[in-house]
Amino acid sequence: MPDVFTPAKRSAVMSLIRSTGNAATELRLMALLRAQKITGWRRHLSLPLPPPKAKARVGEKKPRKPRVRPDFVFRQQRLAVFVDGCFWHGCPRHATRPRQNRQFWDDKITRNRQRDRHVTRALRQTGWTVLRLWECALTFKQQARTMGRLRRALGSVERGLQSAAPRSKRRSALLPAAPTHRESA
Repeated sequence: MPDVFTPAKRSAVMSLIRSTGNAATELRLMALLRAQKITGWRRHLSLPLPPPKAKARVGEKKPRKPRVRPDFVFRQQRLAVFVDGCFWHGCPRHATRPRQNRQFWDDKITRNRQRDRHVTRALRQTGWTVLRLWECALTFKQQARTMGRLRRALGSVERGLQSAAPRSKRRSALLPAAPTHRESA
């Protein structure tokens, strides 16, 4: 069946459609977090990014401060987790390239990857740890490795928080304390 719109009109109509998120992959990670009893996370929490370098000209409105909404945020540990879809972000193992309009899709995925790098850099500049997970890392076969990566990221952030905190306010160590010489005898 032929399209009822011209290519320009179809493009305009499609550009108005906004995604509502990668719900299936996020729900999968949420289930894994709950199964592993990992707590302290929130979904889609809006985080500020550093302001752009360009200054507003006289008479122009001040530019809005840029913000980003990671898929999962561990606010206390300052860890932002993004679940990147294999197609949309160009997974090196599983991304497919459409045959139709190949140049458009290559450009789009390149822009997505550039934006990912920019957001990751900007969040790290403001003191956040960023963990990016591929959609394919949430499969049953890969979930143990993925949860290990997440636990290591949370652990390294925890240790960083402990060493930065004053001695009186440090949390208990992640591992039990080694026995002293008297206790071991």
